[in-house]
Amino acid sequence: MLNQIRKDIKMVLERDPASRNPLEIILCYAGFHALIFHRIAHWLWKHEMFLIGRVLSHISRFLTGIEIHPGAKIGDGFFIDHGMGVVIGETAEVGDNCMIYHGVTLGGFSMKKEKRHPTIGNNVIIGAGAKVLGPIKVGDNSKIGSGSVVLGDVPRNSTVIGVPGRIIYRRDPAAGSAGEEYNWQSSTDPVAQAIKCLLEKIPQIEKEIQELRVKLKNMEEK
Repeated sequence: MLNQIRKDIKMVLERDPASRNPLEIILCYAGFHALIFHRIAHWLWKHEMFLIGRVLSHISRFLTGIEIHPGAKIGDGFFIDHGMGVVIGETAEVGDNCMIYHGVTLGGFSMKKEKRHPTIGNNVIIGAGAKVLGPIKVGDNSKIGSGSVVLGDVPRNSTVIGVPGRIIYRRDPAAGSAGEEYNWQSSTDPVAQAIKCLLEKIPQIEKEIQELRVKLKNMEEK
């Protein structure tokens, strides 16, 4: 537990330029407080003290505005920045050194008692207000843009934005010593496809209108 706490504090110091020292994090960071509550609640949950674990997580929600189900599995070095409105479901799994912002939901839409929440890899960043839903997997080193709604698996080293979420590019660490970004993979954008379809139909519509005008003019002359 103490080792996990040290890693959590180190993560905050590395990721948040507003943090000054470990004492400030311990006293003033709601995300850190929620994580400590969760570590204890999760231990109780694993030892089948379900009610006490739920009560503790409910107290944490009341105090911090962050709801983490005691059944969720959270790795080391996890950082919730600001944190208000974060919801992490029962069967969610989060890897090491991940960072999420306020308003993020790791949720599900199944009513069955099964794996129904996402699995987040290591070194993942999820932007404010993003919703990652269902028993999907987000690969290591990926980024989810603010406000995105992710409903499908995300490969490693990817960046996802939009509603529904789509991959805008992937980075291959094997590309050179610096791991420069390349191989941009634009997925199908439903809005762009709809606009393209309309643009393709416009010439046909204009042609039909012109033909109708000619016919109407001929009828008037007769």
